[in-house]
Amino acid sequence: MDAKVCVVAGVGPGNGTAFTRKFAAAGYRVAMLARTRERLTALEAEIPGSKGYAVDIGDAAAVKATFDRIHADLGPVDVLVHNAAAGAFTSFMETPPEMLEMTLRTNTMSLLHLGQQAAADMLKRGAGAIIVIGNTSAWRGVANYAAFAPSKAAQRILAQSMARSLGPQGVHVAYVVVDAVIDVPWARSVFSDRPDEFFCQPAAIADTVFHLAHQDRSAWSFEVDLRPFGEKW
Repeated sequence: MDAKVCVVAGVGPGNGTAFTRKFAAAGYRVAMLARTRERLTALEAEIPGSKGYAVDIGDAAAVKATFDRIHADLGPVDVLVHNAAAGAFTSFMETPPEMLEMTLRTNTMSLLHLGQQAAADMLKRGAGAIIVIGNTSAWRGVANYAAFAPSKAAQRILAQSMARSLGPQGVHVAYVVVDAVIDVPWARSVFSDRPDEFFCQPAAIADTVFHLAHQDRSAWSFEVDLRPFGEKW
């Protein structure tokens, strides 16, 4: 087990798959985490060096058990990419409490569960990287994001606290704000009238994430924002 290990949490058809491809191509053994076993099985057959684990990342005990399996199958974790996200888009008066609890569980609590498991490996070596994928909801709460934006803002602040705690011990924590519509099939159908340059490409996001995970410790980034060249901001 000489190759490094990367855990990608939230492996869907867009960013998660792109992150898996990028790290696997660089020689990492990649542990793919998602709820759907079928997608993971298909990617295992397609991407050499990848292995799928079906898990509810909002469940602390399930996350611990999954990391025990990753350690047995692949080894200690060098990089964690937290890409999992639960979306809910409602106005304030239309938001039931359980909807906000759901987004906080998936978007924020899962970072605590996953981050603690991964950091335990990294702190033993005094090295490692935890990269968290966020979006502009972490900066502002627009009208129909009452159940979503609070969880992303909390996620960003948790990542900042992690960076300040773990950074001096050699573990790099970074937060990537994606200010864009990501190029996945459902987004293409919703924005069918938009040109190609309207979308942010998952492979391009993966390039930045890989770079962040390998920055020299003399010049670490914490927050990086990504958007297409034509995006207004």
